[in-house]
Amino acid sequence: MNIPDYMEQVGRQARSASRAMARADTATRNRALLLIAAAVERDAALLQAANQRDLDAAHAAGLAAAMVERLALSAKAIATMVEGLRQMVALPDPIGEISNMKFRPSGIQVGQMRVPLGVIGIIYEARPNVTVDAAGLCIKSGNATILRGGSEAIHCNRALAAIVAEGLLGAGLPAHGVQIVDTVDRAAVGALITMPQYVDVIVPRGGKGLIERLIREATVPMIKHLDGICHVYIDAKADLEKALPVAVNAKCHRYGTCNTMETLLVDRAIAASVLPLLAPLYQEHGVELRADPTALAILQAASYPHLTAAVEQDWATEYLAPILAIKTVDGLDAAIDHINTWSSHHTDAIITEDYSDALRFLREVDSASVMVNASTRFADGFEYGLGAEIGISNDKLHARGPVGLEGLTSLKYIVFGHGQVRV
Repeated sequence: MNIPDYMEQVGRQARSASRAMARADTATRNRALLLIAAAVERDAALLQAANQRDLDAAHAAGLAAAMVERLALSAKAIATMVEGLRQMVALPDPIGEISNMKFRPSGIQVGQMRVPLGVIGIIYEARPNVTVDAAGLCIKSGNATILRGGSEAIHCNRALAAIVAEGLLGAGLPAHGVQIVDTVDRAAVGALITMPQYVDVIVPRGGKGLIERLIREATVPMIKHLDGICHVYIDAKADLEKALPVAVNAKCHRYGTCNTMETLLVDRAIAASVLPLLAPLYQEHGVELRADPTALAILQAASYPHLTAAVEQDWATEYLAPILAIKTVDGLDAAIDHINTWSSHHTDAIITEDYSDALRFLREVDSASVMVNASTRFADGFEYGLGAEIGISNDKLHARGPVGLEGLTSLKYIVFGHGQVRV
């Protein structure tokens, strides 16, 4: 395959399809989503068989456990994909929405209209569910999309691509409205991220190496996050009946996700009472704890088996593994300072019963999602009611946090006049 020629063709097809996607009405786009959802349910066994081929290849290649976990397409994951598509159908259509209309002294009326971005390129590793989630969100928001999944998920992605194309055609939309890059050659990524004439924005969903490469090479704007260094802070005024399950869930629910807690902060005033209660809960999950001197002494006294002294690099590490850094801090100011220094500005949470502390945390922690008395694992488009997400952004411009329909649109100014001319 001649990669430059192939990607040029994909880009041209996407740009052409984007016009039809943008002018399609709500009912047509929703019909496509429902057809795709029905086909995913119908072909669940076929999808799992294709996914098993990918899993077998991943095991044979010795892929890391976190990558294999992301690659697996369980029956629950398929059901979640279907539910996500149906949630999208139920969401209000943002396209064409007019807001902020006001008359100016000249007599013109000025407002804003929400419109699709155009062509969205999405690059992701493993996670075949992203194929359907991303396709669905782009269809609902009137965009065309080019999906470049990882080579480790090629069989499942091809099966999903056929389902998506079937749904688009069944609704009268162009099959090229969603295209899967059908090659594992990494040169295709280099081409996709340097085609601003065809692609309006790139959304990378993958490991740090992928995103660092895109930051260096892309000439197309990106919606991205680099790391998921998330924190839970247990305040001195926390209710421990809330704090313990949240601190365990945030770390142990899944290890390989960007919204998993990597550092636990505990107010020094309550550390001696909280950490011995948490220790057996983490021990059940085989979590290695890397603790600062105060926490280390407390956990050693509690005879915690998987325990080492933390070093500075631990505060800056996204483990994606059963490893947790623990630091004791002197109150809310120290907690906020630590988070704003070491966080990747993804998701951070406080456990407290103090309303003032909660509001300060919400205002002052500079992250895309900030939570009170809830697990960081909720930082997800599905859980936020977005239907699904196309990715999570910890940038500050255009979109921040889980990116759903509004993040895939833009506002343009519109003007109504009655023949006015400027004088």
